[in-house]
Amino acid sequence: MKQTPLYERHVALHAKIIDFGGWAMPVQYSNVIDEHRTTRICAALFDICHMGEIEVKGPQALDLLQAALTRNLTDQRIGQVKLSALLNDQGGVIDDLTVYKFQDDLYWLVTNATPRERDVLRVTALLRNLKFDCRVEDISDRIGKLDLQGPQSEKILQPLAGTDLSAIPYYHFRESTVAEIPAIVSRSGYTGEDGFEIYAAADHIASIWDRLLDMGAPIGLKPAGLGARDTLRLEAGMMLNGQDITEEVCPLEVPYAWLVDWNKDFAGKAPLLACREKGIRRRLIGFEIIGRGIARNGYKVYAGEKEIGRVTSGSFSPTLNKAIGLAFVDVEYAQPATRLTIAIRELRAQAVVVNLPFYKRKKKTLTAKEDV
Repeated sequence: MKQTPLYERHVALHAKIIDFGGWAMPVQYSNVIDEHRTTRICAALFDICHMGEIEVKGPQALDLLQAALTRNLTDQRIGQVKLSALLNDQGGVIDDLTVYKFQDDLYWLVTNATPRERDVLRVTALLRNLKFDCRVEDISDRIGKLDLQGPQSEKILQPLAGTDLSAIPYYHFRESTVAEIPAIVSRSGYTGEDGFEIYAAADHIASIWDRLLDMGAPIGLKPAGLGARDTLRLEAGMMLNGQDITEEVCPLEVPYAWLVDWNKDFAGKAPLLACREKGIRRRLIGFEIIGRGIARNGYKVYAGEKEIGRVTSGSFSPTLNKAIGLAFVDVEYAQPATRLTIAIRELRAQAVVVNLPFYKRKKKTLTAKEDV
């Protein structure tokens, strides 16, 4: 398994290490519920160095991204982050990634860990075919990434940051320093809480990790693993690439239709147009279990005795104190308040379709559609 620059830190903290897409990653340090609740109440620090960074640089960098991604990026400002989707030739989602604009001729694509190499191949193939004046470089091995998430994140990070964090809006970033180390600080995350994603050179990221833990320990900061990251993102209605989203899923079947700009051309647009005209047959929905049982990935979903779909994500929600999940179901059963049955081993658990997200923090900024 590949190791992040923080692997020895995780071992020293007695983290439980698992194989996550070929990476040796901490799934928990204490336990998932404790780390989850710490994030919601105070703050937690996550090692996300396994994610990818692709640099796109040159006079026609924007032209390439416009051709590669579903989102229209012409109005993106320097210092702004935008969520978008990279599709295959069939209109399926290779990756849902974030686009960082540093200059008019310099962008980063921050990718999920599993599809990183496919992202690079897809974008470089488009560059080769379209012959734009720019270059694409996978810089992932040179970059380390931490996520500091939770309501106390700004208080913990500010004494170490070389910029005024209160001046960074949601889904914007600054090039600055953290613990006197050059870093990129982005107000964003994957937990549904306020927080920051911090990028720095891979050989310096461990120093930032140590300083943040030292700074935050007196007010309750803890390291957290992938287990809590998964339950946090699920409560926030965020999808997991490779599980809720695969290359067999199109953006219209999940809550990503708003990422598609039909007024521009992009790779994978033609089959997506055909899907829109024909109409989708399934939709990703959120559900709550009524009573006992926790639904997991792959469990069958029924309406009466009719099988209508499969669960993609499911867990106990420590914040809501109930079992929740995501599932693909036939589109006629996707409306909120629809009653479903989920086969949980020998148990037939009752469930109900609910609006996403399951959890929304009290201090609301803008809606995801407005600021992401």
